[in-house]
Amino acid sequence: MSERRPRPAARNGKKSVWRRALNAPAATGPTSPAPRADPPEPEPADADSVVQAALYRDGVRVSTPASLADTFRELRDQPSGMAWIGLARPTEAELLSLAAEFDLHPLAVEDAMEAHQRPKLERYGDTLFVVLRAARYLDAPEEVDFGELHVFVGPDFVITVRHGAAPDLSAVRRRMEDSPELLKLGPEAVLYAILDSVVDGYVPVVSGVQNDIDEIETEVFRGDPEVSRRIYELSREMVEFQRATRPLVGMLHALMAGFAKYGTDEELQRYLRDVADHVTHTSERVDGFRQALTDILTVNATLVTQQQNAEMRALAEAGFEQNEEIKKISSWAAILFAPTLVGTIYGMNFEHMPELGWTFGYPFAIGLMGVVCAGLYVIFKRRDWL
Repeated sequence: MSERRPRPAARNGKKSVWRRALNAPAATGPTSPAPRADPPEPEPADADSVVQAALYRDGVRVSTPASLADTFRELRDQPSGMAWIGLARPTEAELLSLAAEFDLHPLAVEDAMEAHQRPKLERYGDTLFVVLRAARYLDAPEEVDFGELHVFVGPDFVITVRHGAAPDLSAVRRRMEDSPELLKLGPEAVLYAILDSVVDGYVPVVSGVQNDIDEIETEVFRGDPEVSRRIYELSREMVEFQRATRPLVGMLHALMAGFAKYGTDEELQRYLRDVADHVTHTSERVDGFRQALTDILTVNATLVTQQQNAEMRALAEAGFEQNEEIKKISSWAAILFAPTLVGTIYGMNFEHMPELGWTFGYPFAIGLMGVVCAGLYVIFKRRDWL
């Protein structure tokens, strides 16, 4: 296996600072096991950063600490308990304290702080790091809003780091607390509930997108000039939706592949298989939406081309009719010009013009005008100008 390339340092050296802080050696005895080190006290943070922290034992909440430091202390006092910590856009100090307390891998902490990650599942020792892309459909602007959720799952803790409005993890917490039999299965059960919530959140998005596509089809055949922009914008959203759902299929299959190795509860296995089925169905629907939008865009381009061709044909026909009228006008103008030219020549009244004193001069001029006009008329008639 080739050696892993180191990641480039972030701007202002932020990532290197995190790594140095997270990789600092702990002072432990040579023979005694290394206890959990007291984490650094978090810096003052935004009040909305720590959404909720709670300790559970046998599926029942036993404590709701007021701060991360209290959570760490109470968890150490209750070795059989489980901590569930929810964060929203946490500060650097909060993530560092969590990493020190729960021995989180520096690379996972960097990803959780930076956000903008693709959905993935990674295992660092006995800790799972999961990245999910949640989605919600906004009715007013008729668009899909994407959020990002990072989940750390360890032997006795679950940490969620949310970037964005979705998903609503408070509903997940209430659901699990109402199902203590499921919650007492431990952190893996919480991970299942989070996955299930994210996947269930895709259902109204799929419904909203289906409705948008139906409206777009109507607008296409109605000839709405703004429909191309709407097709393009929805196609972009479907690309993002694909990036959110397609990796989940492989992630859940990877989880299912480790059931036997990690001794996952049989009932929990059934739940995770159900989520995998829903993800597969959703991913197939999203693939179908993207293909449908591609087809609609092709149809719209064809209809626009046909409309343009019809307009060009109408313009060509109008131009042809205009040319025919111009031909007629030009023909009669030429016919009328001939007698005018003859009359103008004989109207110059020069003294030395033989025809002026000729008895047949006038009939000759009139006849010449008639012959020229008749000749021009015959010529234009044969050319269908008249």
